[in-house]
Amino acid sequence: MEDNILVVKNLSKEFPIYKGLLRKKSAIVKAVNDVSFEIHRGETLGLVGESGSGKTTLGRLILRAIEPTSGEVTYNFADETNVDFLKLNKKQLKKTRTKIQMVFQDPYSSLNPRMTVRDIIAETLVANKTMSRSEIDNRVREIADLCKLNLEHLRRFPHAFSGGQRQRIGIARALAVNPEFVVCDESVSALDVSVQAEIINLFKEMQAIKDITYLFIAHDLSIVEHISDRIIVMYLGQIVEEADKKTLFENPMHPYTEALMSAIPEPDPLRKMAPIFLEGEIPNPMNLPTGCYFHPRCHYATEKCKKEMPCLRCFGNHKVACHRAEELHLKQYIKY
Repeated sequence: MEDNILVVKNLSKEFPIYKGLLRKKSAIVKAVNDVSFEIHRGETLGLVGESGSGKTTLGRLILRAIEPTSGEVTYNFADETNVDFLKLNKKQLKKTRTKIQMVFQDPYSSLNPRMTVRDIIAETLVANKTMSRSEIDNRVREIADLCKLNLEHLRRFPHAFSGGQRQRIGIARALAVNPEFVVCDESVSALDVSVQAEIINLFKEMQAIKDITYLFIAHDLSIVEHISDRIIVMYLGQIVEEADKKTLFENPMHPYTEALMSAIPEPDPLRKMAPIFLEGEIPNPMNLPTGCYFHPRCHYATEKCKKEMPCLRCFGNHKVACHRAEELHLKQYIKY
């Protein structure tokens, strides 16, 4: 599609495990396994799954913070330049990264404690050497104001701020170079619920003002539902379901998605939760099960699920990797 800002094809990442004095390779961890998807310009794509599903690794791969084992990552920027991101050299990569940024998960460790807020926000501008000192100062004040940071905050150090304020600083740093695409890696998970709402609203406000595209990585489906246009569900490095927000919550087709939705806390104190408890833990990625990776924990698994890996099939705009997708009638999420 012409309105895709990002196209990912067959992206994989393997981490070798070495043992002994001779550093002999003993195993391979398949963190991301043959993942393909697109992100449309101006939308927010939610990426969900429990810890160990490969969400953060995927986010870092498409920014080349981690080098992939195989696959393609193509950006289509507003100036109509198509960039094969994995083939760029260091000089080209530095120039292109002004158009893509990342907001990190931990607002406490992602900021340099020895730098003032002004220097933190200005760091990317200084590194790219495209603006004068006065232009950088004006840009820092502008983006700080948009992110609800007072001018006196710019002279302080990160330790003087709360978690929510630090996350605003991280967002201001990411937006300082006017990026077209931002990866938000669990960017509200470490914050209180009231602060989470402020940061989510800030993301949406910045998207409306700057026409930014987001990849929003989270494990909390209630937050993802609030901010996302489309949602991808990952399990053990693979996409198991993909659909627009409304379709996914009204008609989940994968048992894993059903289990995640059943665990969403309800705001009604009189309504009892009925979570679906998955058996056991997420399998060891060094020793993946045969067939469908989810079958050891699935209540609907059959012999076919234990032997054959399901492919990602399309049902209109709804994609799901499950052998029994047509016959299962899973519980939808009812919002109060």
